[in-house]
Amino acid sequence: MVPEEPTPEERRAEFAERAEDEAARADEAEEPAERRAHARRAEKAAYLEDKLAEQAEADRG
Repeated sequence: MVPEEPTPEERRAEFAERAEDEAARADEAEEPAERRAHARRAEKAAYLEDKLAEQAEADRG
């Protein structure tokens, strides 16, 4: 059996959690490169969360 695809809302929640986790890791990182990597991952997850919200809004309208 093929696993079910997550709903857009589930994906948004996943990206929101990922953004928070990566932002926290960026704050805790000691090395500048590590801090930048985590910050970039947090930004990417937040961006994807926003895009899913836009898609959901477009699907409703």
